[in-house]
This record gives sequence, C-alpha cells and structure tokens, in this order.
Amino acid sequence: MRIGLTGGIGSGKSEVAKIFEGLGAFVIDTDALARDVVGPTSDALMEIAREWPAVVRDGLLDRAQLGAIVFADAGARAKLNAILHPHIRRAAMQREMSARPHQPIVHVVPLLFETDYARLVDRTVLVVAPDAERVARVRARDGSSEAEVRARMAAQIAPARARLLADATIENDADLETLRARARAVYRELVGAG
Repeated sequence: MRIGLTGGIGSGKSEVAKIFEGLGAFVIDTDALARDVVGPTSDALMEIAREWPAVVRDGLLDRAQLGAIVFADAGARAKLNAILHPHIRRAAMQREMSARPHQPIVHVVPLLFETDYARLVDRTVLVVAPDAERVARVRARDGSSEAEVRARMAAQIAPARARLLADATIENDADLETLRARARAVYRELVGAG
C-alpha cells in the first residue's frame, strides 16, 4: 500500500512520518529527494541553470536565491515544479524497491495535491495545524521571518481545500502525545496495523 502524507509547511507532517515509520512503514521523504536530484552535475540542476542561470554557482544550487524567485512568482514556481517533479518521482519509485514485501510505503510529499502526486498513491493523509503554530515552528526551525513563512504558506494548497481531497486528516493542535495517538489511529485505519 502506498500512502501519500502531506501538510503545509510547519504542520507536523515530518513528525507524523516518524510515527508511521515507528509503526512499520517505509518512509520516502520527497523533500530529501528534491535536494538529492539537484546535486552537482545532475540533469535537474542543468535544467534549473538553463532557466535561472544566476542561481547556480560553481556547479551548486543557491537554494535561498531560487526560493526567493519562486515564492514571489507563481509562474516561476510552476516552471520549477515541472522541472523537479519528474526527477523526484523517478527517485521515489527507485527508493520503493528497498521496502520489504507488503510493507506500507509512505511518500511524504508537501505538494501532494498541487502536483498530482496523489494519483501515484492508494490513500492520502493530511496533517493540519493552526496557522500561528505553523509560523512559530518554521521560524524557530530555520530563522525565517514571519512574512517569508506566510509567503510559503500562501504558495501551498489551502488546508480547507486539502481536507476535501484527503482520505484522512490528522489534527496537530495539541501536544505530541495527542498527535501520536491520532496518527496511530489513522495508520491502523489505513493499513490495519499498529
């Protein structure tokens, strides 16, 4: 079974992925794959360099500069997604080969619904959290300004829209133990284990 796990920035999807992994799932983090596929000399990096030459220096991607471009321009963001997502999907399918037979596979995909990645999975799980908590988490994690975090949030699907598309929603509006209990319940419902 393939499960697509998503949630806006700062929602807690990485924590839910850890919980699912602890329950026996094989987790594939597409954010990590996105970093891998733009490594030096990669095809994806070359495609990015052709589109935005200034963001590649000495064979390395300047993530901050690219982020500043794509989070300010929906057209640029769509171009970047069109470049990256085929590479990420190929890498994810290769990673799946490392799973044990019949092991549930969880794809952690921030843009699960926005990029149609949801069509590649059997079930979808959304993690949601109050906006103020999301902003605080991201600011504490990477030092972004509130405006930067809110711009990234605005670039993602609205949680209300994502709820309509998801097979299950996990509310992350309490403590960690509550999140664990909610995640375990959803996992059991989806795969009958844990």
